[in-house]
Amino acid sequence: MDDMDLDEDKIDEAVLALLRLTLHDGQRAWKGFDRDSMDRLHQKGWIGDPVGKARPVSFTEEGLHRSERLLEQLFGKKADPEKRAADRP
Repeated sequence: MDDMDLDEDKIDEAVLALLRLTLHDGQRAWKGFDRDSMDRLHQKGWIGDPVGKARPVSFTEEGLHRSERLLEQLFGKKADPEKRAADRP
């Protein structure tokens, strides 16, 4: 992958959305992602400082709202009108 040109902003958005899946205690998430990505999310103001031994990281208000939108945008199922009609009794 070293020769592949990657869009770090897209990676950061995906990581932020996936962090949302581990949300607990209001604004905390488990920081099990690449350190560089976590540092960039912090620099963008979306999470608290990820440096340290604590496993969770805190979302900022902006990061929390953005993570919710990105999770839906990137991974949400789009409602198929034909499928919904077929699912009705």
